[in-house]
Amino acid sequence: MYTCQRVARSQTVSIRNVRYHVLVWDHAPQVDALPPLVLLHGWMDVAASYQFMVDAFSEDFLRGRTLIAPDWRGFGLTPSGGADHYWFPDYLADLDFLLDHFAGQRPVDLVGHSMGGNVAMLYAGVRPERVRRLVNLEGFGMPETQPEQAPLRYAKWMDELKALHRGELALKPYASLEGVARRLMKTNARLSPDKAHWLAQYWSAATVQADGSTQWRILGDAAHKIVNAQLYRWEEVRAAWQRISAPLLAIEARNDSMQQWYQGRYTLEQYHERLQAVAQCQVAVIEDAGHMLHHDQPQQLAGLLEAFLAGD
Repeated sequence: MYTCQRVARSQTVSIRNVRYHVLVWDHAPQVDALPPLVLLHGWMDVAASYQFMVDAFSEDFLRGRTLIAPDWRGFGLTPSGGADHYWFPDYLADLDFLLDHFAGQRPVDLVGHSMGGNVAMLYAGVRPERVRRLVNLEGFGMPETQPEQAPLRYAKWMDELKALHRGELALKPYASLEGVARRLMKTNARLSPDKAHWLAQYWSAATVQADGSTQWRILGDAAHKIVNAQLYRWEEVRAAWQRISAPLLAIEARNDSMQQWYQGRYTLEQYHERLQAVAQCQVAVIEDAGHMLHHDQPQQLAGLLEAFLAGD
């Protein structure tokens, strides 16, 4: 099994009536310590997903720096707060409260992957004064929608809510931790067995059944599978991106996830066009990697982040 080089401490913080679970890596922070580095995970993922990248950082980079990675509400060890659906504005507000707690008024370096990258981009436009440097790991956004799609989207949202409450959206349990690891490797063929088994411990939890057997339950609320009731309005997103004052490093994998997901409805070229809304933006590509690039090539990724975040 994979062996951690740098062990995080687990912390729980009360945020907006939710007991938020956060991983913290402290590296001899001082009075004049570097800006906190905040790591935001993606959909159906957990904060521990960043461990391989953290282990790949150099000692010089980490000295005097605190790394903070929350489990978003309804993922990992952070409960749902009783929700039966999730809204993007909640992620923005949760992040704002978390930064109040961990950083005070200090600007942070903000890194987000996939859904977390989309949250980071929006947040950096909503609260530009709170972000010193911004890194977006494959947080591409969504295909543009049109107002006439709204009625059917609302109807689908309500139908899926009913399906959730009938138990039809429940996530599949696994008979063993080995089964969870195999599921992770099936999703990402580049993921090595040692990393898959390590991640499985944080991606799932053992539950004892009525017959005394044990099942492994995925630590992701099934309500995350419900479609967002609101359309993705690119004009609103662009208005936020245009307010980003932090330098942005947009990192993508050589393997084009966009083509796999959207089949031409939204392309990598369109994403690059959208990035022009950000005043200071550079794009980097990770070789031999897919969407989970922080798992596939943590050394390449760590090197890019170190060089970018070293700037004033």
